Amino acid sequence: MRENRLRTIWQSGGAVSNGWLAIPNSFSAETMAHQGWDSLVVDMQHGIVDYQAMVTMLQAISTTNTVPVVRVPWLEPGILMKTLDAGAYGVICPMINCREDAQKLVAYTHYAPQGTRSYGPTRALLYGGADYAKHANNTIVTFAMIETAQALDNLDDILSVEGLDAIYIGPSDLSLALGCTPKFDDLDPKAEVAVAHILARAKAHGVVAGVHNGAPEAALKRIAEGFQFVTIGSDARLMAAGAQAIMAKMRAAAPSTQAGGY
Repeated sequence: MRENRLRTIWQSGGAVSNGWLAIPNSFSAETMAHQGWDSLVVDMQHGIVDYQAMVTMLQAISTTNTVPVVRVPWLEPGILMKTLDAGAYGVICPMINCREDAQKLVAYTHYAPQGTRSYGPTRALLYGGADYAKHANNTIVTFAMIETAQALDNLDDILSVEGLDAIYIGPSDLSLALGCTPKFDDLDPKAEVAVAHILARAKAHGVVAGVHNGAPEAALKRIAEGFQFVTIGSDARLMAAGAQAIMAKMRAAAPSTQAGGY
């Protein structure tokens, strides 16, 4: 079976630089994949990516060594299993709030006897290899999102679930849950304390910790703190930022130029 480079990087003590895909298009996904990201997450929870678009995006990512990961919409067995069958090598599940949620997540993403995943890896066989079923349980990476006050209260119970490989912090939702301003970087002090606590408990349980960031400077800071999976921006934000930078220079050079119609 094809190796999962996320596991390889983590086992070497390294950190994964992850990109985020919000645009439901295979060409934009392929373009992002060719920029050297360690992994790319197709976001099916927020935004406008549906299942069919996700499949074509996974196919595009497969033109490179970038690891394909998907954030599913919810803790629901059908979409988790179909996402893995499509060839995702990692899944991020939102709103994991208690031990039972984490146990269900592990069960839905692992074949028996470890879990209850149904067999039918239609495209996963093409991406992973003919021996996919034999090695999938030890190759696929399962992330639980920690982003609520309830999850904080149940953090050790969640982290102690066997088969849970990693957690992923959603800073905006976590901030909202704690009465703070929702943002990715430069979190309010209460939210920052919670992030540090999650990281420390994850390390104590031997679970990889990941976090969403808005800028590379913030991601590098998180790596220095001990995070081994850092997301920097998204395809849509990077496109907007690039266009804004160009137009700022154009407006500065020709301040009288205004956007107009035909």
